[in-house]
Order: sequence, then structure tokens, then C-alpha cells
Amino acid sequence: MADGTRTLPMLKETARAIRRDIVSMLGEAGSGHPGTSLSTVEVVTALYFEAMRHRPKEPGWPDRDRFLMSKGHGVPAQYAAMAHAGYFPRDLLRTLRKLGSPLQGHPVYGTLPGIEASTGSRGQGLSIGIGIALAARLSKKDYRTYVLLGDGECDEGQVWEAAAFAAHHRLDNLTGIVDANGFQLDGAVDEILKLEPLPDRWASFGWRVREINGHDMAAVLDALAWAKGTKGAPAMIVARTIKGKGVSFMENNNHFHGVAPTREETEKALAELS
Repeated sequence: MADGTRTLPMLKETARAIRRDIVSMLGEAGSGHPGTSLSTVEVVTALYFEAMRHRPKEPGWPDRDRFLMSKGHGVPAQYAAMAHAGYFPRDLLRTLRKLGSPLQGHPVYGTLPGIEASTGSRGQGLSIGIGIALAARLSKKDYRTYVLLGDGECDEGQVWEAAAFAAHHRLDNLTGIVDANGFQLDGAVDEILKLEPLPDRWASFGWRVREINGHDMAAVLDALAWAKGTKGAPAMIVARTIKGKGVSFMENNNHFHGVAPTREETEKALAELS
């Protein structure tokens, strides 16, 4: 998919379409996590349509890059990107969280081609990504592994054990991205367990770090290209984002952390994203 044929305006338009799908699918489901899904859209779009090497019609391709949504409740953004990329028909998005659907509220390995791991228990995704990155090294494969974490997720001790391990083993085929939207389930991250200065914290563990505006598509693309060129250490991108980005009444409104929009709210949000 990273064939360089999509221009910056095209990527931005894809991101807008993905936001519309997130709102629609969560409104249809009547449950889910709009805030954290909407904040990741530029990052997920840049990965699936520019940075990652993958084949939607051949999801098990051995040389594909791997992506893990460690903050599993943000998976609607990944599902929407996958549908636009051609992994499955977009009509399937309407089945989100419904009984028997392969599109559950968190990623479930084995139910949907292109999902690399079951995630959602906070803090585990980076450790899984490390295992995949180590497997690539042992197999002498050049695929990359990308792991998207939440900043609230970084409260978990397992994240920092994984951070130390990855740096110790100089896993330069591993890229982490923190969706730093400033909120988690119970409120502001800084009020629950202060992590700042987050870039310095990752750097102190031995990672190469870049901090960006996570909604600036050009900055996201540049950071992902930088990560590919990093040698001798894993790369971490701290993406500063806005929870609920793109929908005025959801932006920085933690009510929408885990509350789906009503029918009226869905219509209002889609009108804003039209």
C-alpha cells in the first residue's frame, strides 16, 4: 500500500472519510469509544496508506509490516482504515460490536485477517510487538513492527519493562507511537498519574524520540519516515492529539471516552465531517 501514489490532500481526505466511518459505526453499535478512536486517525491513516508495507488482499503475506493497536478500545479507527484499504467490504463496519461479527470492541486475533494480536488489556501491546520484532530479527526478515499506545496506558508498569527490554536489545525494527491526547477513562492523565515530560521519559529508557502534532499529516509522515531510518535503537513518536478530534462537541470532552453518540449526535457529527 505504501506505493507513494497518495498525495497529502488525498491522505487528508481519507482521514476525513475514516472519521465519518468511526462516527457512523459507533452510532450504529450504540456503544464503543469515539474519543480515543478519533484522536488516532491521522496516525492510522499514514500507517495504512503510506508508511506500512502490506497487501490487503494477502493479509498473511510473510514480509508485511505489522501493526498492533495496543490501546485496543481505539480499534474502530483501525477497522475503518482497513476497510478503506481493501481488507474487507466497508459494509461490514456496520456490524461493529454485534454478536458474531469479526469486528469486536477490541481486536481479536483469528477473527479478522489483518489483526495481528488480541489487545485491550492495557500495557501488553508493546510486549507483543517486541516479540514480533525479535522474531523478524531471528528470521532475518526486514519487516517493521508498529505499536500504537495510549498515554493513559503508559501508567502500566509493563510498558516500561518492555521499553527497557526493547532498548537493551537495540530493536531498531520497532516503532512505537503514543497517542498523547491527555485523557484516560477516569479523567486527565496528568491528574491520575503524571507522565510528563513523556518524550524525556522514553529517551531515558534508551529510545530515539520525536514529538509531533499528531493531527498534522505532513508531520506524521515525516516522523514515520524518520523512524524507519533510526538505527541501533527503537523509535518512539509522541503524537500530541485531541481526544474526539474532528467533532466539536467531542473534542477534549472525556464524556465520549466510552460513550457512543446518540442518533442526533451522530447526525450532527457527520454534518460537521461532511
